[in-house]
Amino acid sequence: MELAEEIAAAREGRGDPGRLLGEFRRTAVLVPVVDGGLMSGRHGGIRWIHAFTDEPALARFAQARDGLRPGGGGTAEWEYLSILGARLLDAVIPALDGPTGVAVNAADEDGSMLFPPVSGIVPDAVAVDTAEAAR
Repeated sequence: MELAEEIAAAREGRGDPGRLLGEFRRTAVLVPVVDGGLMSGRHGGIRWIHAFTDEPALARFAQARDGLRPGGGGTAEWEYLSILGARLLDAVIPALDGPTGVAVNAADEDGSMLFPPVSGIVPDAVAVDTAEAAR
């Protein structure tokens, strides 16, 4: 299954968490770039990197947020990069300050998924639920 299908299965209660995480790690997701950094938001003391399964999902987010569309068609274009989920979790998140997770397809009410900064998802050194991260 593709990532969007794995997310749908998980949201319907028929998914497998390990398979979902594996598919996220193998999938190249689209991450908007703003002022030279990855677009993110903060909620509950956690920074959430915005990632999208495809351009239509990113466009829905851009439209909901600012009335803009990536690649044009709105009042401005959004720059974005394609990056493997594994690289976000294993390399990007550990390089950032503070707890950071990934919010996938944030504008899709029935198709979004959070990958929080906990052990088993991000490296233990930056997971909020490990003794190492508490130091």
